[in-house]
Amino acid sequence: MRNVASLVFGVGLAFLLLVIGGQLAFGDPPMRVGAEILGVAGSQVGAANIVTAVVLGYRGIDTLGELSILFAAATAAGLVLGHRRADAPRDPPGGLILRAGADLLFPLLLVVGFYVIVHGHLTPGGGFQGGVILAAAFFVAVLADPARSLSHGLIAWIEGLAGASFILIGIWALVEEGTFLAPMLSKGVMGQILSAGTLPLLYLAVGLKVGSELAGLMAHLSDAEAPDQ
Repeated sequence: MRNVASLVFGVGLAFLLLVIGGQLAFGDPPMRVGAEILGVAGSQVGAANIVTAVVLGYRGIDTLGELSILFAAATAAGLVLGHRRADAPRDPPGGLILRAGADLLFPLLLVVGFYVIVHGHLTPGGGFQGGVILAAAFFVAVLADPARSLSHGLIAWIEGLAGASFILIGIWALVEEGTFLAPMLSKGVMGQILSAGTLPLLYLAVGLKVGSELAGLMAHLSDAEAPDQ
C-alpha cells in the first residue's frame, strides 16, 4: 500500500507540473514584478545593485524575518550545546604553519568582510555574505588554536546593537515616510559609495548581526562540553 500511495502521489505531482508548464508560454517569463522593479528601482532607491534594493527596500520586512530566524536558530543551538566545563580538555593548538596562516588570514578576512558589506549596494554581496566572512575571520583563529576563546558577552552586545539599529532605522522610516524600512536620506549619485540613502547603514547592521550570530554559534560549538569517555 505504501508503494502504491507513493506511485499515485508521484504521478499526480508530475501531472500537476505538466499542466502548469503547459500553460506557460515558452520564453515568456510569467512573473511581471521583476520587470517593474528593474524599471523603477534605480530612481526610487538609488542602489546600483538591484538585489540590495529588493532585499532592503521592497521586502525589508522579509529580511527582518530572516534575521529573526537566524537569531532563533543560533540561540537554540547555544542553549542545546551549553558551555564547556572549566576542566574539560581542549584540542591541542595547530602547527606553526596553521597558526601563522590563521594570524595572516584574520585581518584579510576582516577587510574583505567589511568591503563586501559596505559595497553591498554597489556590487554583488552585502550584509549576509559579508557577515559570514566576518564570522569566519574569528573562527579560523579558534580552529588554529582551540585555547583561544571568543567573548560571548561582546558578541551578544554587537548582535543586540546591530539588531536594534536595523529596527530603529525601520521605525524612523515608518514615522517619516509611512513605510517600514523605506529608503531615507539622500540617494546621492548611483554608483558612488555614498549613495542609496540608508541602505548601506542597514546592510552594515545586517552584516554585524549575521557575523556576530554565526560567530557566537561557532563559539558555542568550540566550547561545547566534550563527551565523557
